Amino acid sequence: MERHEEVLVAIRQIIRAIDLHSKKLSKNAGLTGPQLILMRSIQELGEVTIRELSKHTNMSQATATTILDRLERNGYVQRIRSVSDKRKVHAHLTDEGLKLLADAPQPLQQDFVERFQKLEDWEQSLLLSSVQRLSSMMNAENYDVAPMLEIGSITKAE
Repeated sequence: MERHEEVLVAIRQIIRAIDLHSKKLSKNAGLTGPQLILMRSIQELGEVTIRELSKHTNMSQATATTILDRLERNGYVQRIRSVSDKRKVHAHLTDEGLKLLADAPQPLQQDFVERFQKLEDWEQSLLLSSVQRLSSMMNAENYDVAPMLEIGSITKAE
């Protein structure tokens, strides 16, 4: 196999691993990766505005709002207007949301981050520059994406 073919196989393997994990998450928890990440962030940050949530998760406010709309419709999140500042709305997990979150698996990137952080600095830099080059070669470097390893819909589990 030629080198370019080996690179393409490795990329496909990564895509397949992400796809399989996304399907497992959807089947087991009924959530998408981005939904799970937003719910975990709400739990971690406590009383949080959509702006703070989108900043913490590196999602646009529009994306975070769309995901929160779905989570609210499903009864996992509720939005409550601030008593002290009526302009602010805070996201809160419902009891059902907390239960779902307690039973949900970790996002795929959690395991990746733990393994990546164990690498030497030089190896982290080498991997980063290589993946950035791949992204550039695929004309994907300008896509606005959150740092999560998921494929498919961000709002509904398939």
